[in-house]
Amino acid sequence: MRRWAAAGDGSLGPGGGAESAEGPDSLTRSGALDRRTLATAVRFALEELAACAPGRAVEVRVPPYGVTQAVAGTVHRRGTPPSVVETDAETWLALATGRLTWADAVAGGALRASGERCDLSAYLPLLRA
Repeated sequence: MRRWAAAGDGSLGPGGGAESAEGPDSLTRSGALDRRTLATAVRFALEELAACAPGRAVEVRVPPYGVTQAVAGTVHRRGTPPSVVETDAETWLALATGRLTWADAVAGGALRASGERCDLSAYLPLLRA
């Protein structure tokens, strides 16, 4: 997570997300950060969310790196969960480290959130970069 934070400049791309003009994997393509480090940082942040907000009411998806269920409430066992949050890796890490607010990510279209408990702003940032 610290390596991701050190590699990025913290600026927001044109879509309002934490991606540069080249797209969500620009740090990976530019060579500043390898895919394995990015994947590890995403998975770590997802695990931290699940620890801070235990439950299975919201599924948080960061394709292709990881997914977790968090937040207490309605439990789903099969199929699509009642609340889903999906975003790219750069946006997720920016949210997790406080470089991007939930409101800015939603307003900029950097993430999709649906369902009654999908607002994760009460749990973010998970840590400060």
